[in-house]
Amino acid sequence: MRRFLWVLPLLAALTLSGCGYNEFQTRDEQVKAAWAEVLNQYKRRADLIPNLVATVQGYASQEKSVLLGVTEARAKVGSVQLTPDALNDPQAMKRFADAQGELTGALSRLLVVAENYPQLKSDANFRELQAQLEGTENRITTARNRFIKATRDYNILVRQFPTNLTAMMFGYKEKESFAVENEKAIAEPPKVQFPPAAAPAPAPAK
Repeated sequence: MRRFLWVLPLLAALTLSGCGYNEFQTRDEQVKAAWAEVLNQYKRRADLIPNLVATVQGYASQEKSVLLGVTEARAKVGSVQLTPDALNDPQAMKRFADAQGELTGALSRLLVVAENYPQLKSDANFRELQAQLEGTENRITTARNRFIKATRDYNILVRQFPTNLTAMMFGYKEKESFAVENEKAIAEPPKVQFPPAAAPAPAPAK
């Protein structure tokens, strides 16, 4: 009887391992780690914005609507938090994605406006901030792609047989991936049309 009792935990361990339970733990941790890196890169971008806005304001204070748009979008991003435990909440993920998309669009408009101020473009601080921002955007893309892959691998495990039985037994559900609607349009800097210069008045007739 004692031998039988000793074998039970071993059989349970083998069963859990064979049905994918341990793999669920691994995949879940990979998703959380990938998401943490996404948040880390978005925070890095948010931290750059106050200095960027202050620098632009020093040369183009009249661009109040653009500067305000960036500030408000950054504040909105700060108010929408998404922990790894909330990754299976579609509405929470959509709010987060929409807020980040708005900030991306606001930053694009700010950089387009900066093109029209030669002194601002030649400012060393602005050039450094712009380079850091571009580098951060690349890191965001990389981090998001890793998160999307980790989420896809986890969701496949939830759906495929026989690990789907383990998922049902222990309550593992598919996680939301990260996607911004019309992302390509958001990432592309908008075209800013400035009013044409007034035509010179005709010379008076002699």
